[in-house]
Amino acid sequence: MVATLPPSIFNDVIGPVMRGPSSSHSAASVRIGLLIHDLCGGTPDVVELDYDSQGSLATTHQTQGTDMGLYGGLLGWEADDARLETSPSVLRESGTSIEVRKPVLGDAHPNTYRIHVGCGTGETHDVVALSTGGGMIEVISVDGFGVSLFGDYATALIFTQDDGPELADWLSEHDEVETVSVSGSPEGAGALVVVGSQKPLSVNVADRRGVTAVHHLRQVLPVGSYAEMKLPFSHASEMDDADKLASQPLSDWAIEYECARGNITKQETLGQARKILNIMRRSLETGLSGTEYEDRILGWQSGRFVELQKSGQLLDGGLLNDMIAYVTAIMEAKSAMEVIVAAPTAGSCATFPGALLAALDSVKPTEEAAERALLTGGLIGVFVANRSSFAAEVGGCQAETGAGAAMAAAALVELAGGSAAQSLSAASQSLQNVLGLICDPVGNRVEAPCLGRNVTGAANALSCANMAIAGYDHVIPFDEVLDAHRQVSELMARELRCTGLAGLAQTPTAQKIELSLKKSSTTFGGG
Repeated sequence: MVATLPPSIFNDVIGPVMRGPSSSHSAASVRIGLLIHDLCGGTPDVVELDYDSQGSLATTHQTQGTDMGLYGGLLGWEADDARLETSPSVLRESGTSIEVRKPVLGDAHPNTYRIHVGCGTGETHDVVALSTGGGMIEVISVDGFGVSLFGDYATALIFTQDDGPELADWLSEHDEVETVSVSGSPEGAGALVVVGSQKPLSVNVADRRGVTAVHHLRQVLPVGSYAEMKLPFSHASEMDDADKLASQPLSDWAIEYECARGNITKQETLGQARKILNIMRRSLETGLSGTEYEDRILGWQSGRFVELQKSGQLLDGGLLNDMIAYVTAIMEAKSAMEVIVAAPTAGSCATFPGALLAALDSVKPTEEAAERALLTGGLIGVFVANRSSFAAEVGGCQAETGAGAAMAAAALVELAGGSAAQSLSAASQSLQNVLGLICDPVGNRVEAPCLGRNVTGAANALSCANMAIAGYDHVIPFDEVLDAHRQVSELMARELRCTGLAGLAQTPTAQKIELSLKKSSTTFGGG
């Protein structure tokens, strides 16, 4: 899948900052819910959900946090809100009627939300939205009008019975308006004018002739867009200065890209990287200190690993053993509903951060060098987003831990003083190693085999980083590997892509675990 919104390091790759088992489910659904909350002017009274029986949401909406996230967003809560786990019960106790249906719809995207809401104002709305991977979303229809909303602007939805293009032309004359588009009614009556701006639209349009309703939706992405955006490159192959690639770090290009993407300065970019590193560090410390949570398969294992490591009872793995402990701790924090950074997804939230933090503790670089390493990994993720996908529902585990390993490998090369060319080589080798990897979480919890695959991803990254530094030939350029990555995704059977219908998820032991979890827990939201 090729991204239709230019990806940002802090939108698509290193983020969102969230709670829950899955960014595609837990965080993306929050963002969709927040937009519907704004559309309604508050929490809706009626919520009717249709999930395609052949898609991913029909089988995973309870266990991977879709219900929890969506209901939290409908309540106006953010993705890192401490109350998020309680959102299903809070929404129902508020008097909201909820119905979930699973008809055969033939939706092209496996994470398609078809949502009908009744609002306290007496209005009703129908929204169709997609979770496109890593917490990113696209709203494709509002009340039958075709739209393309990513949450990257403060957005005004202006319904009019009069001339939509004329209203759009009038609005485009105002300096605060960044984008404006018109969607005609499928019935041929009226139009929807969509306005994007940096701040909520201040122009008074409610009194314009023919306007029947105006709804203001917040910007839900941390990095917004702007009308005059010009990106220096979008793919690794467009960075074609061989001399610079061989002599400069990849972070130079990462900073250039994110400054252009977000219309921000170098210092603002480094400052945001510093904030993200601090959140990652807190997630690690939370995991290492011990976590408990009823609705999970695996207990606290990182503490025992560290204890044995310190006492010399483990085989000497050096930096790799630190990575194993760090990856495990971050995954445990995620599974205990603590705050984590999806980097690039919640399911792979530990491969890149665990490997990076362990390397930082070993190398002890300057603050800026650490921030640059994070941004290098982020740029690799941008290339993935542009040519393929992070969504396990689209490409299996190769899309999640595979991308995370490529990001980590590039960042580790930079920490070792390697060049941009070497970082790209390491990313290419690491992604080649996982093509075709199934996504088959046991019990529909993102724990087993996810923990082991995050650890393996970190080991893959460390191996490929050293191989690239040593001059190993990656043979296939990174962009071509990404094209193969996308092609493999398209060829994978639906059952192999995060449905729980194949692989380890269908083993007798996994079935027993899932049954025991259903008996002992209400899961993430009920049905």
